[in-house]
Amino acid sequence: MRVASTADIPTPDTRSDGSGARASASDVRIALQRARDHLLSLQSVEGWWKGELETNVTMDAEDLLLREFLGVSDPSAVERAANWIRSRQRGDGTWANFYGGPADLSTTIEAYAALRLAGDSIDDPHMRAARDYVVQAGGIARARVFTHIWLALFGLWPWDEVPALPPELIFLPRWFPLNAYDFACWARQTVVALTVVRSARPTRPLPFRLDELHTGRVAPAPRPRTLAGWALGRVDIALRAYERRPLRWLRRRAVRRVERWILDRQEADGSWGGIQPPWVYSLIALSLRGYPLEHPAMQRGLSGIEHFLIVEEDVRRLEACQSPVWDTAVAVLALTDAGLATDHEALVRAADWLLEQEVAVRGDWSVRRPGLRPGGWAFEFENDNYPDVDDTAEVVMALRRVRHPEPDRVEAAIRRALEWTLGMRSSNGGWGAFDADNMRELCRAFPFCDFGEVIDEPSADVTAHVLEMLAAEGMAHSPAARRGASWLEAEQEGRGSWFGRWGVNHVYGTGAALPALVACGMQTDAERVRRAVEWLERIQNPDGGWGEDPRSYDDPAWIGRGASTASQTAWALLALHAAGARTEAVERGLRWLVEHQREDGTWDEPQYTGTGFPGDYYINYHLYRLSFPLMALGRWLRMEEGRR
Repeated sequence: MRVASTADIPTPDTRSDGSGARASASDVRIALQRARDHLLSLQSVEGWWKGELETNVTMDAEDLLLREFLGVSDPSAVERAANWIRSRQRGDGTWANFYGGPADLSTTIEAYAALRLAGDSIDDPHMRAARDYVVQAGGIARARVFTHIWLALFGLWPWDEVPALPPELIFLPRWFPLNAYDFACWARQTVVALTVVRSARPTRPLPFRLDELHTGRVAPAPRPRTLAGWALGRVDIALRAYERRPLRWLRRRAVRRVERWILDRQEADGSWGGIQPPWVYSLIALSLRGYPLEHPAMQRGLSGIEHFLIVEEDVRRLEACQSPVWDTAVAVLALTDAGLATDHEALVRAADWLLEQEVAVRGDWSVRRPGLRPGGWAFEFENDNYPDVDDTAEVVMALRRVRHPEPDRVEAAIRRALEWTLGMRSSNGGWGAFDADNMRELCRAFPFCDFGEVIDEPSADVTAHVLEMLAAEGMAHSPAARRGASWLEAEQEGRGSWFGRWGVNHVYGTGAALPALVACGMQTDAERVRRAVEWLERIQNPDGGWGEDPRSYDDPAWIGRGASTASQTAWALLALHAAGARTEAVERGLRWLVEHQREDGTWDEPQYTGTGFPGDYYINYHLYRLSFPLMALGRWLRMEEGRR
């Protein structure tokens, strides 16, 4: 991805300079009521909320390539997906990984290949424009490893040029570096499935080639940034040599072990981890192991993908993941912040559904915590193998807000969740999302891993949500909370902000950290709070909102800078609310939300403010633009009314 210069940073929306009259309590109340009513209208009959998770067109391109590889391609589906891919192409012929982002080489190559599959001619103007960019950017040779894998499946890239990944790695003991459990759960499932694919080296030719995307020049090998990277480069050379002449008996045992590992982790909805990457590679791996399309595992996997498709008129697109548990918990918090009665039937239905989603079985997390009893919640409809700490914290806080007719049932679920969350704390005092002590940085230097973050180390935002939950449970001064707060305090950066792992970026991290630390007893006049408030005020846009571009993960010049968005403005206001900072910045932020609200009660937000992999993969959560502004408006209105 091209690193942008400061000169590339766009001028934020300036419909209002924020200097007009303050947003009155009446204005805020009307905006709040609109947003609350709209959010209530989106609840399912079963009790959950789910907004679309919009990503980039690699999901759609890879879906078409998967179906072609498995021989289940449908012309109507191909055309609809191709229409969507074309609609996302920019005027310069490229595709990006997020709205308004720079051109991305691998995304453009995969989109181009999918359109060739759909029958687009290389002479079509949009294809010529894409081809010109790819060649100018260095061609296929400079694409990421995963793009090379997709091309290799169809004979469009040599398997010899893909880093080694022998299935024998499944035998590495859990204490040995680079064993499967050193990788984060999303990377673990992907890497394990790909050991079968890489060792099988399948080739299923297409009726076209992509010679026009080659430059004729060999891309220079990436220079290792560390001694560990250099050493792993040498290991890769040795593993490639081994893969040419593997020990046959060991290879057979390894592949059978991997096959069993994959089957054991398929979820009830047919997915693997509820996310696209391990899902598609697991299906390919099982196919290569001889599983026919009629096999139950294959049938469940393929039919499950259909539930992740969004079909609208003549287009269709694929969600990489779905977030009903997260969306429902956040919606409950927002609605109660907005003043909805705690025994409102919508909240009780939501609580009932959340209670039904509690994870009661052991998953991969138990490898490092074998004595810990299961509990907590996952992100998706079905992901019992990988509940996560972040969702669990939000669900517990949401359940506490609801006056449920079965309080003992709620209490028991919360008790199990607290025990599980406390047991998932890492040794440094913080919390990661899915695993404890998943911090082996050597994984990042593995030649195969150029697809984003591959470890799940503790983050400021997840730790902050846990601390906020513990404070709400009266455990702010427990040893775990005190140590977690100390870890979080140490993560504050010199500018006064906190890094955001799962949301863009420092605005998200700061919006999580300040409420947590104040809830755990930090005084609002403390120096750390003051520095965070000053930073938020300093980065506020001239129009009164806040925004931060995902390029802030790559280029510090973007930190705290970007066009104003509803979700990021809300995160800043939530942080300032926790700090008790009723300043001009707050008035301007509230005015921005009031002025930019749509008639239907929500806000326009094409920007991507969610993070999958920092620097590589971003998400537009379609409910963020509604739930978080509602939360912020509710808290500030309650504070204003409490002063009267």
